[in-house]
Amino acid sequence: MEIKNILTIVIPCKNETYRIKKLLNDLNNQNNITGTKVFVADSSDDISTVLYINSEKKDICDIKIIEGGLPSIARHNGAKLVNTPYVLFLDSDMEIINQNFINEITSEIIKREGSLLTCKVRTSNRDYNYIYKIFDLIQKLHWITKPFALGGIMLFKTDVYNQLGGFNHEDVIAEDYNLSRKISSSKFILSKKIILTDDRRFRNKGVWYMVKLMVLTFLNRNNPNFYKKSFSYWS
Repeated sequence: MEIKNILTIVIPCKNETYRIKKLLNDLNNQNNITGTKVFVADSSDDISTVLYINSEKKDICDIKIIEGGLPSIARHNGAKLVNTPYVLFLDSDMEIINQNFINEITSEIIKREGSLLTCKVRTSNRDYNYIYKIFDLIQKLHWITKPFALGGIMLFKTDVYNQLGGFNHEDVIAEDYNLSRKISSSKFILSKKIILTDDRRFRNKGVWYMVKLMVLTFLNRNNPNFYKKSFSYWS
């Protein structure tokens, strides 16, 4: 199969400079990726991010810059342009080491007839990985009743995404959790594949802040007003 006929990639981005360059370079180095559409939903207020995005336009991935905003809006802006059976949402600070990663997760969701696939996340420098390992356990326990995924890596079947109405534009935080928990357990895939990420949130906000926010999100999972608050997450 040709990935370009199966998958579209959407990346929300704001002032990411070298991080978005690294991710786009990783995507350009993926096997069987030529011609695959990549929509970068950018809301940067610095020119350097746009320059980094443009520097990765190498006639491999079909990279286009579109209007961004908060992650919920930016992701949905990209999703509206998708004409492929599957859409992959990636955060701009993700790193992909395995050059066959996109092929493998796409094949996995098709073979297992899933509606949403996510995978294990680890930090590129291995710091705070104990947090992600605990998160893996929590995901497995909740998979039985109400599965959920991190927005950093969400591979959706496009028609299911559209049926759910996509990300809620009013969600300021935890829009990924709010949408992914609507997927039935039988259609949710926790892949064993690994993708890397930057550890800046833990460094900038602290472990306690991040853990506290996760707990509050779970406790307020049925409170729509909770998702409309920023809790200084983006500051």
